[in-house]
Amino acid sequence: MPDQPDTRPAPQPSPRRISAAGIALIQRFEGCAQLHTDGMIDAYPDPATGAAPWTIGWGATGRDHFNGGRIRQGTRWTQTQCDTRLAEDLVRFAEDVAAAIGEAPTTQAQFDALVSFHYNTGAIGRATLTRKHIAGNTRAAVREFGRWNRAGGHVLKGLTRRRAAEAEMYSS
Repeated sequence: MPDQPDTRPAPQPSPRRISAAGIALIQRFEGCAQLHTDGMIDAYPDPATGAAPWTIGWGATGRDHFNGGRIRQGTRWTQTQCDTRLAEDLVRFAEDVAAAIGEAPTTQAQFDALVSFHYNTGAIGRATLTRKHIAGNTRAAVREFGRWNRAGGHVLKGLTRRRAAEAEMYSS
C-alpha cells in the first residue's frame, strides 16, 4: 500500500503579537481614566499606594515619552498619546511573553491573557503561571491567575475581576 499523504494540519507557531481581543481586555481593566472636557487625560496615583507609581492613559507608568522625564502628578496627555503609548508598550510586553514561554504550544487566547497578566504585573519571567503554561498544565495555569489579586498586601476587587477575566480568556 503506498504511503498516504499526511492530511493533519501543520503545527501553527505560537502567537507573538497580542490580538484585538487581548488589547480590549487590557483596555477594559486599565481604563483611560481622568479624561477632562478639554480632551486631556491626567496622571493618577497608584490605587494601592495612593502615590507612586503614577499612571496615565491605558496604564502607562515610568518614562513620559511625550514630555520627557517620568510620569508624575501633573502629567497630561491626549487620547492619541495614550493610544500610541499603549501600542508601543504592548509590542514590548508581547516580546517579553514570547521570550518567557519560548516554543511552548500557545493559543492566541492564552497569549493574550499572558500579555494582559504581564502588562499589569510585570511578572511573566518569575510567575509559577508561566512555568505551568510551559509544562502544558493549563488547568494549573488557570488557577495561578487568581493568586495575583493583591497590591500593597491587600486583595483588590479590581485585580480579582481582572485575573478571573484573564483566566477565562486563557481557557477559551
